Amino acid sequence: MKLATWNINSVRLRIDLVTRFLKECDVDVLCLQETKTEDGFFPVDALAEAGWMHHAFRGEKSYNGVAIVSRHPLEDARHMEWAGKSDCRHIVARLAGGPEIHNFYVPAGGDIPDRDENPKFGHKLDFIEEMTRFFTENPPQNAILVGDLNIAPLAEDVWSSKQLLKVVSHTPVETEGLKRLIKEGGWVDAIRLAYGPEEKIYSWWSYRARDWAASNRGRRLDHVWMSPDLIGALRKADIKAEYRGAEKPSDHVPVIVEF
Repeated sequence: MKLATWNINSVRLRIDLVTRFLKECDVDVLCLQETKTEDGFFPVDALAEAGWMHHAFRGEKSYNGVAIVSRHPLEDARHMEWAGKSDCRHIVARLAGGPEIHNFYVPAGGDIPDRDENPKFGHKLDFIEEMTRFFTENPPQNAILVGDLNIAPLAEDVWSSKQLLKVVSHTPVETEGLKRLIKEGGWVDAIRLAYGPEEKIYSWWSYRARDWAASNRGRRLDHVWMSPDLIGALRKADIKAEYRGAEKPSDHVPVIVEF
């Protein structure tokens, strides 16, 4: 099974890129974040025509939104509300005959890493803390968690840890919180397990960069985790950086894990 996660930054705007990716990379399951569309406008027909007939999605106009797109039937699709808001940041479904898949879009957290000055940052920290409590109380089994978690937890996940320590997505309070979520929540970082601890790997490059590839100032904000019972099934992982160079790209690229 090939499973991918991708913050697409508007699924309707980039549906041709999505279907191209599905076919080129032969992905079985694709989890999308920032779909930015109400459910009635989700591009079900285009995906079904491409061969991905099964969908679970939850969206709103212009913001947020998550979806699971699959070649294979999905069961028991549902969602939870997190950190006191109903803002379309989570969906979960079980792949028929396979694992349960959680798809998250964690809040970005604004620009100021201070919860008193910036409520968005407080919301982000509360979101991660609530995830930690939930999975600590409900340890994952035969489960995969994916998504744009908007935190690059390791020095090897950013182009310069020293320069980003005070930048939202790599501040100590965020990185420590995400590491605690992994440890206490009972997860294994599948991407790091596949790539090893030392390799610099990124899944996001800012639109602000004049030449994103030349400067290569990236961050690994997009994650795939698995429950410990799936470690033996992990085969490889691949970050498709070339999709950052597509016409009208998302600032994130697809991350693929093969089980």
